[in-house]
Amino acid sequence: MAVKALYDYQFPALDTQDKFHGNQLLYVGWDDHFLFAAPLAFTVSPNAKFSELVGQTLTFAYGRHPDWAKIDFSKVVWLKSGKPFQPEMNKTLAEQGIKHKDALRLQTPGLNGNGTNF
Repeated sequence: MAVKALYDYQFPALDTQDKFHGNQLLYVGWDDHFLFAAPLAFTVSPNAKFSELVGQTLTFAYGRHPDWAKIDFSKVVWLKSGKPFQPEMNKTLAEQGIKHKDALRLQTPGLNGNGTNF
């Protein structure tokens, strides 16, 4: 993110990709699910398939929410950095242009749980 400082700002970023041992940061938010107040940050391999991101990483993070088991992933609307994105489940994150510190959002039509079902 760009910074507009009031003075000469000389401070190197501490979260550059070279500091993640071959991995990268990825932010993922689940729209309309306010149990998760903000996107979650993950360290992921750029060589991970999108299906692994969903089946392992996101399921671990979001799987306890009752709506997660109800998701029809063929109907999920994905956004990448605010723009429509159609992931290919068997391609890697790198093959799909998902880079360090990108943001993904998933929208699950008909599933707008707010966490009150627990």
